[in-house]
Amino acid sequence: MQVSSRFLKFQWVVLILIFLVVFAGSFVRMSGSGMGCPDWPKCFGKWVPPTELTELPADYREAYLLKRQKKVEKFCAFLEKIGLDQTAEKIKKDPSVYVEEAFNARKTWIEYINRLAGFLAGNAMLVSFGWLLLYYRKRKWLLLTGLNLVLMGFEAWFGSIVVATNLVPWTITVHLFFALVIIGLQLYFIHQLRRQTRTDIPQNQSFQLLSWLILAITFYQMFLGTQVREAIDALVKKGYSRAEWIEQLGMPFFIHRSFSWLVLILLTYLFWQNRKVWHYGRINVAFYVLALELSTGVALAYADMPGLVQTAHLVFATILLCVLLLMRFDVRAQKLQK
Repeated sequence: MQVSSRFLKFQWVVLILIFLVVFAGSFVRMSGSGMGCPDWPKCFGKWVPPTELTELPADYREAYLLKRQKKVEKFCAFLEKIGLDQTAEKIKKDPSVYVEEAFNARKTWIEYINRLAGFLAGNAMLVSFGWLLLYYRKRKWLLLTGLNLVLMGFEAWFGSIVVATNLVPWTITVHLFFALVIIGLQLYFIHQLRRQTRTDIPQNQSFQLLSWLILAITFYQMFLGTQVREAIDALVKKGYSRAEWIEQLGMPFFIHRSFSWLVLILLTYLFWQNRKVWHYGRINVAFYVLALELSTGVALAYADMPGLVQTAHLVFATILLCVLLLMRFDVRAQKLQK
């Protein structure tokens, strides 16, 4: 089924908006603004957050802490129902969950902009689903966009849990996981709409194997990197100096660093083979994006982890993941055409 160019362009807009959510979320993480708004979906009980402390009641910290406690209790009850009793108990007994931060206008507005990005992306996906329902009604596409819309709603709800639990580390990792799934599904939908017939896809068995392996490692690396970042945050709070980080980080850091070298070696081999034999454009793009991502990784390791570099590192990793996914989508489409 052919779709209008306007509809296809709109899907790219949706993808860009989802990317903006990831970018904004990373900036929130980098700036320590995750608790800039203690409630959700409003911010300090308002759709447009305050800019001055005088706009808030004197007991605002106690009031919002009480609301968060109730939400944490409900979430823990949910975890217990699905058999995660130990996780629920750990959250209940974690004193950091119930720390209420003082008002900071800069952090409040950074978190609020992150929520606006999520609001725009969610509504764009809703418009996309309605457009599809009115004009195309292809069952497979409706199921795909409907699933992604549900996941976007879940992601928004889970964002409220991340805030309610005061940024419990594993909740941040889960939040990132679903963001990547949403991006992957949207990218797959765009690939389905375009239905390009590519003639440059390598038929070599090594490409088939290595492209899967690089994709799997990159996906795993993103979560490992999140865990390393969380561990560094914990070390900073405990007063460890930068010189002591590597010794304290342990195995996750070394695995993350080693896997980065492994991805570089494997993708360099594909890049070399591609220049000689295959001439498949996506391999070149993946190699150049990896180079950018690794350069930001080096900056993080040796330049005191500058904030914007943290955000760039995640964004380049996400773009690399998308390019690798497109490579696999191309291979699958080629097989279906035979």
